[in-house]
Amino acid sequence: MGYNLAQKIIKAHLVSGRMVPGEDIGLRIDQTLTQDATGTMAYLEFEAMGVPRVKTERSVAYIDHNTLQNGFENADDHRFIRTVCKKHGIYYSRPGNGICHQVHLERFGIPGKTLIGSDSHTPTGGGIGMLAMGAGGMDVAVAMGGGAYHIPMPKVLKVELTGQLPPFVAAKDVILEVLRRLSVKGGVGRVIEYGGPGVATLSVPERATITNMGAELGATTSIFPSDEVTRRFLQAQGREADYHPLTPDPDAEYEDVITVDLSALAPLAAMPHSPDAVRPVAALAGLPVDQVCIGSCTNSSLQDMMKVAAILKGKTVAPTVSLTISPGSRQVFNMLALNGALADMIAAGARVLECACGPCIGMGQSPNSAGVSLRTFNRNFEGRSGTADAKVFLVSPETAAASALTGVLTDPTTLPPIPAFVMPAAFLINDNMIDPPAPQAEMDGVEVLRGPNIKEFPQARALEAALQADVMLKVGDNITTDHIMPAGAKILPYRSNIPYLSQFCFAVCDTGFAERCKQNGGGFVVGGENYGQGSSREHAALVPLYLGIRAVIVKSFARIHCANLVNAGILPLTFNDPADYDAIQQGDRLALPSVRAELQAGTAVTLHNLTQNKTVGLTCQASDRQRAMLLAGGLLNYTRENA
Repeated sequence: MGYNLAQKIIKAHLVSGRMVPGEDIGLRIDQTLTQDATGTMAYLEFEAMGVPRVKTERSVAYIDHNTLQNGFENADDHRFIRTVCKKHGIYYSRPGNGICHQVHLERFGIPGKTLIGSDSHTPTGGGIGMLAMGAGGMDVAVAMGGGAYHIPMPKVLKVELTGQLPPFVAAKDVILEVLRRLSVKGGVGRVIEYGGPGVATLSVPERATITNMGAELGATTSIFPSDEVTRRFLQAQGREADYHPLTPDPDAEYEDVITVDLSALAPLAAMPHSPDAVRPVAALAGLPVDQVCIGSCTNSSLQDMMKVAAILKGKTVAPTVSLTISPGSRQVFNMLALNGALADMIAAGARVLECACGPCIGMGQSPNSAGVSLRTFNRNFEGRSGTADAKVFLVSPETAAASALTGVLTDPTTLPPIPAFVMPAAFLINDNMIDPPAPQAEMDGVEVLRGPNIKEFPQARALEAALQADVMLKVGDNITTDHIMPAGAKILPYRSNIPYLSQFCFAVCDTGFAERCKQNGGGFVVGGENYGQGSSREHAALVPLYLGIRAVIVKSFARIHCANLVNAGILPLTFNDPADYDAIQQGDRLALPSVRAELQAGTAVTLHNLTQNKTVGLTCQASDRQRAMLLAGGLLNYTRENA
């Protein structure tokens, strides 16, 4: 049996475990990335490890999330990250240089390499043939220190692409179609690998849009082959030497194969409030629109921007619509300015924002009350936009631009033709906003500068023989990390201040949660299916840890959040019988009378509901290594004990 793309890269980077689906494997990591909303905590954790210089081939810190500076907090974090980078061997992408995933694709991504990033959309790198995965900041810190990254060996699902996209149908429509078929849980435990004759018709930016939103499937990652299209992209970026061909073996096997005929696709939209609530744009046409936001790491490439500019050229945005455009990188922004496309956008009435994540993470541009916002972003979770009752739809740049002009949701295939976009033979290359680390001889002399908002991160204690506490909160299915630890302009500046941040934990679900935890000394959280989907933000584990949460008991977990709970030393437990979820109520007193011994033995975990006088069985779906981490009280304690 031959190897598929994911298996080839895994085999070349395997340092522990067997390539058997579900078994724990350790991977050597070539590259890491962080962004500023998660980076401060990741670098505090790296410092705690005591490693003087990163051991990866390339680590890059990007400033792209917390760029709205209405206080000292964000600026202090940026200064801290900049000085840490100088001291420890990390490249620093300055504010304004662009969104981490877009810039990394342009300037650093290498086919066949492994990449983990403290951002769930790191799989964008799969568009260039990388095994690129989102991870918690603590996992990134360990990888920077030379440690392996551990995941369950994934199964591999192949998406066979045939045909070619019609005019005004986009890569965004491809991934929305996959989400429509598989759902936000359909990628759990899987790598999504794209193949077939349709692959050659897609540019690298189009492929990256598809792999970026593979995160919404819950997938470990998504990946495309590295082929002639990849070579031309790298050549145009002045990096042809980084090109490596990567294709699956002819006899490669897959868990399953689904086929998507690109020629048969039509423009699609994900309706509020889930990326898999997908319907044809034609079926929704005519819906009045209040806001249109184009950009984010999903759809901010030069190709996306040029198509938008061509649709807007010579026209005017509808008077009822606020249109914002965020180029994904300074390279894209510069090229738009030089070729006149930026002028076409401005003349049409677009509000051009800086090269940053911006509205995608609720960092400004919140829509009006109950407003309809069309966004080319990757998530439309309830409240994520900053307006609690907003109705956010996810659409392609073509659909977004067409709708901005008409003021209603519009099928772009009804527009007159626009010029076909041709990928440039050479991109504008200027890396002067990427600061290299200090020379080795000067590293020790670099002072790391910390602001008053930067607090120490909480650390767990070793697991006791038994646990007993109340249920602090009971929630339903598909709880996202935005529910647990919201983003947005009011909260993100405090990502390096866990004590202050704690007051917002679960506020979307229950405004009394944080205070209840403080009064009771913590306790347990109970949830439904797919708990923790969405972002890789480890704050969704660190803040509950600070509030005293010792275990989260659910029907099923999203991969990255489950790993973050283990890293933090919080027990991730699942019901053996999902029906037992109904027998627990918020406020019930629960006991885990033999939890340490059961965890050590790898047996079922016994739960006594003392309030309901009922006993149920739980499972800790953790590898032997993760069990050892939980017994020690998290990844940092485990690392110290095993150094």
